[in-house]
Formats: sequence, C-alpha cells, structure tokens
Amino acid sequence: MKIAGIAMLVAVSLSSAQQGAKTFAGTVSDDICVKGDHSHMRMGANDAECVTACVDAHGAGYVLFDGKNVYKLSSREPLAPFAARTVKVVGRLDAKTRTILVESIS
Repeated sequence: MKIAGIAMLVAVSLSSAQQGAKTFAGTVSDDICVKGDHSHMRMGANDAECVTACVDAHGAGYVLFDGKNVYKLSSREPLAPFAARTVKVVGRLDAKTRTILVESIS
C-alpha cells in the first residue's frame, strides 16, 4: 500500500514538472547589457563576443531578453554558443527569481 502511495506521489510530481515547462523566445544576452546594446561596452568585435567577454571577464550571467522582459538563464548546458542569438528556450520559470530553468534551447 505504501509503495502505491509513493508511486502516485512521484507520478504527480513528474506530471506537475512537465506542465510547468513553457517556451520562451528572445535574444541571449548578459545581465550587464541586458537589452543587447553592447555598443558602450566595446568588449569585442560583435555582440556575441561582448556577451561572452562580459560573462567570462566580469562574472555576468546569461539572460534572455524577449523585447520587454529579462529572464536569468540557468542551464547545465553551455550557453556561450547562443550568445547574442535569437533562440527558443523550453524551461520552467521561477517567478520569484525570474529565472528560467532551461530544459532545452535552440
């Protein structure tokens, strides 16, 4: 009986986690130049180099800017290849911290 209860709890938890995943679209930037305007930073020859330099040299974090909102990105996969690119992110939003827990990015 206890095993059935635990199995039910696990199934509900997994179902809830999957329901929480949403798709977000926007540009990957850094939290120093959140809106992707890197002209004042001059940290590279282009926006992608600037994002990467801000993250590597200044400890900035990756963000997704959708034109209105800025979301922090938390990912187990490297985000550098997506720097300054328009992407679709599938993940769960932590509304308190405005962080997307990235499940996939393309």
